[in-house]
Amino acid sequence: MLIINARLYAGQACVALRVEGERIVELAPGLRPRAGEEVFDAAAAAVLPGLHDHHIHLLAYAAALESVPCGPPQLSDAAALFNTLARHGAGTGWMRGVGYHESVAGDIDRAWLDCAVPERPLRIQHRSGQLWIFNSAGLRQLGVRDGVTGDDPFERHAGVASGRLYAGDAWLRERLGGRMPALDEVSRRLAGFGITGVTDASPSNARDEFLHFAAEAARGALRQEVLMMGSAALDPAWRQPGLAVGATKIHLRESDLPDFDATCARIVHSHRTGRPVAVHCVTLAELMFALGALQAAGVRAGDRLEHAALSTPEAVALVRDAGLAVVTQPHFVFERGDAYLSALATDELAGLYRARSFVSAGVALGAGSDAPYGDADPWRSMAAAQQRLTRGGRRLGAGECLDATAALLRLYGSSAQDPGGECRQLQVGATADLCVLDRSWDAVLEDLAAVRVRLTLGRGRVLHAA
Repeated sequence: MLIINARLYAGQACVALRVEGERIVELAPGLRPRAGEEVFDAAAAAVLPGLHDHHIHLLAYAAALESVPCGPPQLSDAAALFNTLARHGAGTGWMRGVGYHESVAGDIDRAWLDCAVPERPLRIQHRSGQLWIFNSAGLRQLGVRDGVTGDDPFERHAGVASGRLYAGDAWLRERLGGRMPALDEVSRRLAGFGITGVTDASPSNARDEFLHFAAEAARGALRQEVLMMGSAALDPAWRQPGLAVGATKIHLRESDLPDFDATCARIVHSHRTGRPVAVHCVTLAELMFALGALQAAGVRAGDRLEHAALSTPEAVALVRDAGLAVVTQPHFVFERGDAYLSALATDELAGLYRARSFVSAGVALGAGSDAPYGDADPWRSMAAAQQRLTRGGRRLGAGECLDATAALLRLYGSSAQDPGGECRQLQVGATADLCVLDRSWDAVLEDLAAVRVRLTLGRGRVLHAA
């Protein structure tokens, strides 16, 4: 393929790129088409390396596309949730809801769900991904009984299950069984955003998930390059074309922090197997725990912090001194910012999803969608990093805004192994991962959220063409 009239940088003259196989083989002004060569006219629009989502959950995203939305922005109050669930409750088999948040109907439980859906087994996932809420029919389907101490991890009050299951995905997966979802639609949507690579950040990833990703790639359903985080079950790191094992994922939860020495030992073990670690830390307490454990165990190249949603200037300095990268989710400022403004104290708001503070300190800052728990569109995420506006139009943390160029090149343009590092370049010999946008560089930087992608190539293959 020959791509003509391409602008690789703002203010640069148009060039043409010739792609053969998986590589860019020529890049110069005025290249002429060869006989039978496919030609794509970029029409003086911006052309840049394919984007990489540094934090996503592919299987959960695929399942969410087949589930009932139960939270903002689709639903905003208890009546809307009740009516939505009741409308879908007449079917058979498991009913699955996603995206719930307390701002809709408070701390709902089994009894609340029974009123809306009394007969059909129902489970709803909290938007954090760390809580499932079941109705009574769902509990019966799982064999969960009141007054009986079994092996289930459900929350109970006076022996009665509330229907709330915290951090129980592995247990739930064993009970539900079933096949892992196909990834065709997920991959298609990501390609439409210009995404040619992803890092799957699910902590429970193990051999079965690796084999499923490999099978989906082999049948052409999963078209992005995948770096796969997961548990120690992936030791030592496996690799095949288009799919590799990355960091060991350590998930912290402030209300139930693990033993400190055991966490240090887990980090040391991961490093000895050749794998870095990625530590999930949302609260400031989780961040400080992660920093302490990494300092005690020793930091190696590739170690990173996921989210770092709340931090102080002192914590930013500690992250810098430790040499850790941070993978953030700037779009949560837009998607959840109004709720944050209502729920968090002023000092917490000042430290929420910092961006400029990390970049100014010299911390490598990459970004990921956390889909399905956040919007998978990287352009909206970059716009949020640039503007820091909530859905309601209020600015949250103006001092943390990134300029548009930094938002574009640092957050999503870096390689899978180096989030927030140098942006990959389109040059002769480079892998032909690229996307052609629908507008000039000036227009891109003026309104990132409005960007649409006309063409996405991954290793020289057309992943998306609009």
